[in-house]
Amino acid sequence: MPSADTLRAAIRDVVDFPKPGIVFKDITPVLADPALFRDAITLICDSAGGQRIDKVVGIDARGFIFAAAVADRLGAGFIPVRKKGKLPWKTRQQAYSLEYGESVVELHEDAVAPGETVLLVDDLLATGGTAGAALNLLDQLGAQVVGVTFLIELGFLGGRRMLGDHKVTSILVFD
Repeated sequence: MPSADTLRAAIRDVVDFPKPGIVFKDITPVLADPALFRDAITLICDSAGGQRIDKVVGIDARGFIFAAAVADRLGAGFIPVRKKGKLPWKTRQQAYSLEYGESVVELHEDAVAPGETVLLVDDLLATGGTAGAALNLLDQLGAQVVGVTFLIELGFLGGRRMLGDHKVTSILVFD
């Protein structure tokens, strides 16, 4: 049986990365260990609660790692939410605030059909800006978002407040 505690023990804290005062949660030990990676994917899949999922949406870039594996396991399609200018076809854009400035994410305008069931997956929930922007794009396309799942949540940053009334699951929460 997969254990969140085993995953938590494998995540490495990297102090002052990418800048002073930040403690980065390094997931590469989880990715490097086949059993831990499989357990992480299983726990994320379990967050869907047995619901049929048409598409798993992953957020650029580490979210792609988890979302693609979850999509494969659930027999669903994989949809990338990318940084502005990285998708090759017609897109919808959503801006969101950063600590200093603004950023934009995009989604192909035909990525999700109205009514398709979607699980949004990312590696980390911090302030919630990127995930909130992705949810806005999915709402614009008429997706039925059945859940939003993160491997890690930095609870002390309060990112859940940016995700509206969607069902949010975090495998690991660091307060």
